[in-house]
Amino acid sequence: MIMRVLAVLSLVGVVACSPTADLAEKPVPLGDFSFGHNVVIAKDPVKGPLSRGATEEEWVGALETAIGTRFDQYEGDRLYHFGVAVQGYVLAQPGIPVVASPKSVLIINLDVWDDAKGVKLNAEPKQITALERISGETFVGSGLTQSKEQQMKNLSENAARLIKVYLESQHKEEGWFVPEAAAQSEQASEADSAATAERADVIDQTVPLSSEPAAAEGELTPAAAL
Repeated sequence: MIMRVLAVLSLVGVVACSPTADLAEKPVPLGDFSFGHNVVIAKDPVKGPLSRGATEEEWVGALETAIGTRFDQYEGDRLYHFGVAVQGYVLAQPGIPVVASPKSVLIINLDVWDDAKGVKLNAEPKQITALERISGETFVGSGLTQSKEQQMKNLSENAARLIKVYLESQHKEEGWFVPEAAAQSEQASEADSAATAERADVIDQTVPLSSEPAAAEGELTPAAAL
């Protein structure tokens, strides 16, 4: 499966944006996120068709550098760890006719761990596919213009950027990295709202159905007078 994906993406895959254009500015805080362990493995990844080879050490070095450069900037109050596994790659090589010149691709799996709780946040690994960006050097295939090291650097930087996009989405949609005090306050507010609604239900159920006022002691009601 990974081989088929690599084969297709190596022929069509490019992205337009620079993977590091936003690093010049301090990042917007991501809840209480602060970067902890940066664990990368590359045990027997699938090498796609027409690809240069790369060692485990080369992938580990490239990804650790790119991920660390991006996420070491965050200064939240709680540590989170990354586990990254290289699944497959294509590093376009020179000497291929331009009409069939492959593009470079990197596929990784990501796990995110909460240090304080000792649990993984994502039930299943998140698969991320990084493509090489469009430039004058990569338009005809980066194998013709870039070294293997430059290709790996570019792919790793784009993978790190896509990890950031994923974390921002999970923070917004799933409540990742929400500070404990804020989470407890929100839970307390929800509990208060539920209790208020429950009391309202009880009051509604105990209100008398009759709209006639209660008779004073010794006073005949209209019904009794009859």
